[in-house]
Order: sequence, then structure tokens, then C-alpha cells
Amino acid sequence: MQLTRNDLYSLEQYAQARSDFRAKVMAHKKSRQVPIGAHTTLYFEDRLTIQYQIQEMLRVERIFEPEGIQDELAAYNPLIPDGSNWKATFMIEYENEEERRDALARLRGIEDLVWVQVAGFDKVFAIADEDMEREDETKTSAVHFMRFELTPPMVAAAKAGARVSLGSDHRDYGYQIEASPAVRDSLAADLA
Repeated sequence: MQLTRNDLYSLEQYAQARSDFRAKVMAHKKSRQVPIGAHTTLYFEDRLTIQYQIQEMLRVERIFEPEGIQDELAAYNPLIPDGSNWKATFMIEYENEEERRDALARLRGIEDLVWVQVAGFDKVFAIADEDMEREDETKTSAVHFMRFELTPPMVAAAKAGARVSLGSDHRDYGYQIEASPAVRDSLAADLA
């Protein structure tokens, strides 16, 4: 379900609630992130994580005009799952700048080779970067936005507690991991 202005705190309200709200969101996010290998992570988004993103943007940018708030809602609402999919921010994470630069060149195309799999079904590869291209002829981006579109039988199985695996089939970064029960349950809650 999309967020509206009525779902958001005013800047003043958010200043008062921010500490508790942030603690709630950080605890929630722990069951929504999955490392794939040592250098990539899928951060699964939902209504709460996106509300936090919007609130933080409004706070940092000091946005209180209705048009500005609506612009933030329009930018972030597409990242909320709609009941038949999972949406995630995929990050390629190398602390060393030179290693990161080399990896981004080597991992071109990885955004199209990241997948989720509900036990008993085929892999579902990411639909990546629908908002804009994040790769060029020399490198990929360190951040990608992904949507994993599930079939109704996959949704039913995931909601019934089927195992969920995640991975990458990139030739230079092939990994697979099974989601923990906490992550699986959190992701199943995104489904209609």
C-alpha cells in the first residue's frame, strides 16, 4: 500500500519521534537484509523502510511544502512491494576504493543476474533499475533498485513457509544463500 502525506510525520512531529521511530526501523531492517557473498547485500524494502527514507529526506532537505512532500512520495512509493513482488536495494560493498573500482568494472551486468527462488519453483531474476540505467560500457553502479515479480503459486508457497534462496549467477560473483526463517517470514508478510 502506497504512502500518502497523511502517513507522514510533520517535521516537528518527526523531530520528537525520530529516535524511537529510527530504533524501530533499524530493528525491523535486520530481518530484511541478506548478504550474498562478502561484498553484496540485498536490502528488502517495505512500507516502513520507505516511510523512514522519506522522513529522513524531508528532515535533511527541510521539506515542508506540499509539492515537495508529494515529490518525495512519488520518488519513493514505487519501492514499496505491491503484494506480488519483493523490492530491494542491491549494494555492492567494498571498503577499499581501488578494490571497489575494479569490482564495479568486473561485475558489469550483475544487476540482471541476481535472483530469488521460492523452494519448488524456478529462479526469479531481478528486474533492475526501472527508474534509470545504472551501468555504462565500463562499469556497473554500486547501488541498484530491484523488483522480483512472483507468480501466484510462488506467493502462496512463500506465505505457507516455503524456503527462500537468494543468489547471483554472475560468472565472477556466483553465490547462493538460504534466507533465515526471520527473513523469509518478513518477506512473506510483503505478499498479498
